[in-house]
Amino acid sequence: MVNVLVIGSGGREHALSWKLSQSSKVDKVFTAPGNGGTENNISIDIDDLNALADFAQKNNCFTVVGPETPLAAGIVDRFNQMNLKIFGPSQKAAQLESSKIWAKNFMKRNGIQTARFEIFEDSKKAEEYVKSLDYNVVVKADGLASGKGVIVCNNTDEAIAAIHTILVKKTFGDAGNRIIVEERIDGIEASYIALCDGVTAIPMATSQDHKRIFDDDKGPNTGGMGAYSPTPVIDDILAEKIQNKIINKTLQSMKNEGIVFKGFLYAGVMIRDNEPYVLEYNVRMGDPECQPITMRMDFDLYDYFVASVDGTLSMMPQITWKNQSSVCIVLASEGYPESYLKDEEITGFDLIPKNAMVFHAGTKKQDVKILSNGGRVLGVTALGDTLASAISNAYIAAEKISWPHKYYRKDIGKKGLSYI
Repeated sequence: MVNVLVIGSGGREHALSWKLSQSSKVDKVFTAPGNGGTENNISIDIDDLNALADFAQKNNCFTVVGPETPLAAGIVDRFNQMNLKIFGPSQKAAQLESSKIWAKNFMKRNGIQTARFEIFEDSKKAEEYVKSLDYNVVVKADGLASGKGVIVCNNTDEAIAAIHTILVKKTFGDAGNRIIVEERIDGIEASYIALCDGVTAIPMATSQDHKRIFDDDKGPNTGGMGAYSPTPVIDDILAEKIQNKIINKTLQSMKNEGIVFKGFLYAGVMIRDNEPYVLEYNVRMGDPECQPITMRMDFDLYDYFVASVDGTLSMMPQITWKNQSSVCIVLASEGYPESYLKDEEITGFDLIPKNAMVFHAGTKKQDVKILSNGGRVLGVTALGDTLASAISNAYIAAEKISWPHKYYRKDIGKKGLSYI
């Protein structure tokens, strides 16, 4: 028997820990640093690579990396040097997420479909450029910004304000030392995630995230306010197109450039005229997409993580999914993604129906109480025989949970219903 160490403290990590603990091959799942809902929490920060490696070595752990920050810092390389098994991409492979500029240039030189773009570090030149365009743009910080470094603009004035926010005001710190100004492609956005071993890519169930803070996709971007799986936005024909034109091509192009990509490869795609364009790559499972996806898994996730690390995914049996829909509603602290209160007591966990799970994110335990401890606090996730029933079940469960400044969107999954 082996132990598993899951690195991270969000809803994604709670969902991964929950699913991995169901494996007959896993003895104990540790989470570092974890949150108020995870068990066997280890108080080691995600950026303390040496302490994490020491813990994994001493406790016979197979390690799973949840968030992007330790991947960008080279945690996989560090563990590999110590002959410790770890699931996730190397530091070089993680550049697909850690530098949007690196990723855009990679797509350009390998013919992977994405929006037209230019790169700037001078705000005046960037402003002159957007004034010369006859189409709307998206302005992106180059580095990691917790999913918030993307500003979608409706006109030139908004584009200039976005340039000022990132390059001049440094709202995202050093992540915004350089920016991408790219053509805004209007269409339907979806998440396509595959499990990779460097050669083979097995698609996960499709999903759709809801990035904006307010209903009807209004307001600023967040880390994600809810998700559902599967999404009718991606039918079988489109899925095959994304798999071949984007996922397999990315994997092969990385290999051609001397980089073996292992782990989750996530393509955030915009679909226009039935053609997928890559908006961005992530090199880990999405959050909150992970929550509804893991709820639908009908296979031993641990086996597939091991096969990813060992390079043997092509030898694994076909994965199977529950023939149900799943919906995750993120319960946030009012004021997120800007300022919000912490340390508010959360109640109602004992009222959650059997068809739902509450995955903790920004929570902490204090004696027997659970307190809010972040912007995105909980991910209430439910199954249903149809998307409509999964939405209903998730909202029924979400309403059982309460704390003084709870906030959530009321339209998660609605986009999917319009496609059925």
